Amino acid sequence: MGKIFKNMLPYWKSVIVILVLLIGQAWCDLALPQYTSDIIDVGIQNNGIEHILPEKITAEEYSLAQIVMTDDEKSKWLSVYDEDGEYYSLNVSKDKELDELDDSFILPVIMNYRLSMTEEASFRQMLIAQQPDVSSEIINNMTIEQIGEMMKVELKPFTREIENEDGKTVEVTCVDIRPLLGAMLQGGKINTSDILAMRDSLEKTVNTMGSQLMKSTGVAYAAACDSAAGIDIEKTQKSYLWASGARMLAVALLMGIISVGVGFVASRVGAGVGRDLRRKTFDRVISFSGAEMDKFSTASLITRSTNDIQQIQMVTAVFLRMLLYAPILGIGGIIKVSETGAGMGYIIVIAVVAILAVVMALMIIAMPKFKLMQKLVDALNLVSREILTGISVIRAFGREKQEEQRFEKANKDLTSTMLFTNRVMTFMMPMMTIIMNGLSVLIVWVAAHKIDEGSMQVGAMTAFITYTMQIVMSFLMITMMSIMLPRAAVSAERIDEVLKTDSSVLDPENPKALTSDKGVVKFENVSFRYPGADDDVLHNISFTANPGQTTAIIGSTGSGKSTLINLIPRLYDVTEGKITVGGEDVRNLKLKELRDGIGFVPQKGVLFSGTIASNLRFGNQDASDDEIAHAATIAQAADFIEEKPEKYDSPISQGGANVSGGQKQRLTIARAIAKNPNIFIFDDSFSALDLKTDAALRKALNKEVKDSTVIIVAQRISTILHADNILVLDKGSIVGSGTHEELLKNCEVYRQIARSQMSASELGIEEGGSENE
Repeated sequence: MGKIFKNMLPYWKSVIVILVLLIGQAWCDLALPQYTSDIIDVGIQNNGIEHILPEKITAEEYSLAQIVMTDDEKSKWLSVYDEDGEYYSLNVSKDKELDELDDSFILPVIMNYRLSMTEEASFRQMLIAQQPDVSSEIINNMTIEQIGEMMKVELKPFTREIENEDGKTVEVTCVDIRPLLGAMLQGGKINTSDILAMRDSLEKTVNTMGSQLMKSTGVAYAAACDSAAGIDIEKTQKSYLWASGARMLAVALLMGIISVGVGFVASRVGAGVGRDLRRKTFDRVISFSGAEMDKFSTASLITRSTNDIQQIQMVTAVFLRMLLYAPILGIGGIIKVSETGAGMGYIIVIAVVAILAVVMALMIIAMPKFKLMQKLVDALNLVSREILTGISVIRAFGREKQEEQRFEKANKDLTSTMLFTNRVMTFMMPMMTIIMNGLSVLIVWVAAHKIDEGSMQVGAMTAFITYTMQIVMSFLMITMMSIMLPRAAVSAERIDEVLKTDSSVLDPENPKALTSDKGVVKFENVSFRYPGADDDVLHNISFTANPGQTTAIIGSTGSGKSTLINLIPRLYDVTEGKITVGGEDVRNLKLKELRDGIGFVPQKGVLFSGTIASNLRFGNQDASDDEIAHAATIAQAADFIEEKPEKYDSPISQGGANVSGGQKQRLTIARAIAKNPNIFIFDDSFSALDLKTDAALRKALNKEVKDSTVIIVAQRISTILHADNILVLDKGSIVGSGTHEELLKNCEVYRQIARSQMSASELGIEEGGSENE
């Protein structure tokens, strides 16, 4: 995993920005459930009233409310209200102070509310107990008004709707008995201790109500007082709902903006990581010698540079967007849940354990297949590349069906693995849905009992469900990332393997510069063995190629000709001995300086997408139009170029697919000539040319490169007849060296090659085998 995260280090500032934005997003996300709860509990159920103390109160209620208060409560009550004409107005507006007042006055407020709405039956029973000298029959037969006249106070009965035990709504008659208590208190029929006794009795009843029901009862008292004082409760409710809705909308919009910002920055970081990895991988692959290129297949390097990097890029963006957000949201959700005091934390634990169990089971089943998937992508790319590059050979040999079967097998292997992982992972969403729905049902069931007990309100239950889902979703995000990360970790490992592979051909620490005789190439007892091989491919090779001379190398297939010339530009390094250019060991020269002085024409002509001119300038970007035209003339390519409508601006498709093999070879030769190097290396570069073009090209080339060192690898004797020195390779060793005539005399291997291609009369030897004198 560290290999994935280290790629983000250059973007640490962006990561910090993302972290700050995610904290802001989590704050918004966690604020919305509380707003929903407040809208339900305060806005709808409590008419938009948040606290139990009335904002405005009548003078009569101001006095009556103090009957059931202690001396301390009376003192505080008097301090928080100011006289406002015939009303009293609350002089406290800060929420923190109002919360403290709610706690201080909850009992007297509830008691006032209860006494102000005493049911008629309860009132008559209390009166009978307080008036033993009046028979119960008389009291029961009197109206409320008559009782008031008897007690010398004004009592006004009123009706209100309540739910009975059967759940039906019924009307009951109620009366505010506080004026009566005040009169009895003043008349000495009851004293303060009686009031406190009533208060203690009521407190025991109130304590069984639950905190939320107590708060609702207190708010109901405030609403009744505000309404009596002329405040429009409906307007208050609408104002609260509009304000809360506006705040919710603002928070939602802010969260949306932050989310877009996080996505934007995370995508840029992911894209930047992908860009950096592609650049690093490409730079490293470009620096590889043949040994490293042999270690990694081309198909594998393509997969690593594309699919693997894409995996890391995607996971980086998702990590910054989801995995960083998950713990912030989860921790915030836990804090919010604890603040609700709902006492249902164990439900969250059950849900998280269930989710982890499901995800772990799925991971154990699917993880091995995820690791196998990248290897199968490699295999599919390898088969696809081989088939597409060798399509002409496949058709020529009628192997279409067999190759289709080979591709089908690689495709089926990858498809079956992907289907297996996808089918396993399809179980996740249904299982998560079941857990989520089951969790919601469990919360509602438990919360319903708490609501019935008065310890929780409906809005609080809604908020708890939302917070719980947020916590569970945060764990789900983490587990989802835990599924994606292993596959990305495999990709990161594969890319890191490329980046940590140092080229065996490197610039020297203290490079030397070429000063003179830049074209002299000398092999001194050179042996070479491919990495991992048991035997040498070249044995004790020694020769010198001088400027102005043509050195040819010929031998049977597999004799080591191409390997030998690949050592000069250091595509590989020698195992033993040394190669010097201009008197300096090539390993002591900077690779750029060494290769700038070499015009290399490979055995297989390679052209790049672009134009003819861009390909001819590949080794010399500063070459003028005249210079590339001259190079094309020498390479016998000018004729077919001039025949094209766009001439040197004619397009070349990828790999030179829109030109013939002979044209491709001539263009690669012209490319080397346009570079004007000190050393020309032609690796069997004339094989696709007809004899006439071959002869004309070599004739023109000899005039042009007379001051350069020319090394030609050839299969045809006619190509090297006039070479100044011909090296004959057999099984990695030089078995002959000299001119054509000398080798015919003293080299049996050369003589066999020559006889296989030319007649005895053309070679100037008798049928018996000896050369004509």
